[in-house]
Amino acid sequence: MLGVLRVHLPSEIPVVGCEITPYVLLRRPDGSISTDDVPESAPFNGYCIRYKWYRDQCDQKVSICSVHPTEQATLQCIVCVKEKVPIAKSYHCSPKCFTDAWQHHRSLHEQAKRTIKENGIEEEETFGRFNNSGSGSHNAGLSGATINAGSSVLNNGPVPIYSTTVAERNGEAWSEVGRSRTYTPTSDDINHVLKFECVVVYAETRIPVGNVHTILTSRVIPAPSPTPRRMIQVNGADVLGQLDVDGRSASSRTFSVLSYNILSDAYATSETYSYCPSWALSWPYRRQNLLREIIGYHADILCLQEVQNDHFEEFFAPELDKHGYQALFKRRTSEVYSGNPNSVDGCATFFRRDRFSQVKKYEVEFNKAAQSLTDQGIAAGQKKAALTRLIKDNIALIVVLESKFGNHGADNPGKRRLLCVANTHVNVHHEYMDVKLWQVHTLLKGLEKIAISADIPMLVCGDFNTVPGSAPHSLLARGKVDPLHPELAVDPFGILRLTNKLSHQLPLVSAYSSFARMGVVAPGVEQQRRRMDPATNEPLFTNCTRDFVGTVDYIFYTADSLMVESLLELLDEESLRKDTAIPSPQWSSDHIALLAQFRCKHRTRR
Repeated sequence: MLGVLRVHLPSEIPVVGCEITPYVLLRRPDGSISTDDVPESAPFNGYCIRYKWYRDQCDQKVSICSVHPTEQATLQCIVCVKEKVPIAKSYHCSPKCFTDAWQHHRSLHEQAKRTIKENGIEEEETFGRFNNSGSGSHNAGLSGATINAGSSVLNNGPVPIYSTTVAERNGEAWSEVGRSRTYTPTSDDINHVLKFECVVVYAETRIPVGNVHTILTSRVIPAPSPTPRRMIQVNGADVLGQLDVDGRSASSRTFSVLSYNILSDAYATSETYSYCPSWALSWPYRRQNLLREIIGYHADILCLQEVQNDHFEEFFAPELDKHGYQALFKRRTSEVYSGNPNSVDGCATFFRRDRFSQVKKYEVEFNKAAQSLTDQGIAAGQKKAALTRLIKDNIALIVVLESKFGNHGADNPGKRRLLCVANTHVNVHHEYMDVKLWQVHTLLKGLEKIAISADIPMLVCGDFNTVPGSAPHSLLARGKVDPLHPELAVDPFGILRLTNKLSHQLPLVSAYSSFARMGVVAPGVEQQRRRMDPATNEPLFTNCTRDFVGTVDYIFYTADSLMVESLLELLDEESLRKDTAIPSPQWSSDHIALLAQFRCKHRTRR
């Protein structure tokens, strides 16, 4: 007979919007052990498993802290209520919590005022994509005195109680909320305990056989979301005047590009990120948090790195399709990797179908380029060792797009408005600086060929795993590498000598260097300059873990055909590392997203 041996949950804390799939270990009639499901719709030898989910009917009034979602809130910012900031973001667990979060919290007030003033939109609409957790206060009331902090006031406040159908179980009140193995908590579940039941039943009579296996969750918490980041104007008119009701660029000649290493689930282990709660590292949680963040930026083009093959096909492509994006993907090659092919990551590029159409796609496999290089210039006795050093399974995805927006060549009638976007992840260990530089050089020479064949603006985005001032960064930002650069000394097989001259002719400039290069200081720019490295004109960091803090992600553009209009504000290390590094419950990657809005210049390269 079919029997249930063991049941346990994948995470200790259930989160709104994150699917829960309990681990159920079964003994089949033949004595074999299996985790395969046997639902009522597909019985096995006359037996099946019945699943039920319940929510406790808690009468206790509790509100949830917006910063520490596992903590009960004791204070509420009434300015948030006045300015129509989503109510969930107004609660804090202590005066210290509120004070520590004040700089970011105040930005919610400013953005709410600005949005209503400029666009006439309720702030809930702006933040809605970041916050799917309802009010954040469920069966909740706040205790404690009113507290002033800066210009904001904290106060207690009542929260309405909802009603539900109740089933009595052992003197406790429970309401049934689901009848499948999986369950996705909703905003109605916040601060409630969930109960999962499974039992073997006869398929014909549905009569239970044996014991009912029950497991309880912790209280459901709302999904923490990153603090919204503002776009900072660096050139031309105020960016807020250039956003339509969806937050997208409304100017006929502007568009926005996001570059973001989202952290592959295969790398997001508790061993590597021990400081992050395990529930916040789980893919069901992180994928929803990442999606909310990415959609909230309203970028026209998305360049994502470390996207697993199965996650692209099963999640990102269909979900972003709902928001008007067309998807392209290039998986890393697998000469080195020998695991599950579905978990191999790669680069994914998305673009809005209403703004661009695809003209051509190029896929760069550095392994093939390595084979060609060693065939031509490496001695036979060293070829195998050189290939072992060069082959890292890295790739680049290049797409040529044609814009559907704007004045199609008023200064040149009939000319197509094209854009070339390169997306790459140079995932090479720091000991192989020659390989990093060779891969970047190979990519740039390929882009040069495209530039020669078509007069076209270019963007080069990605995680290059190289810091400002390194040889690869110098090649990208300056077009050449100083022959005396110390990293050129690491070249055991003469790989770099085979590339002829380490230079290129593309007029590339780092988008975020605009913060440092501005002559006129616009509102908010001075604060961003303090988050830049004056020696390199790059952000102080784009990757922030307990083991490493530095910049490895970039958006480069051809400065003769494009100009930067605005940039997504940088984060400061203190705010990220006050409680922990990233990833964290709020930020679901160990990298931060970069976003730039560009304007096409009237004149392009000749």
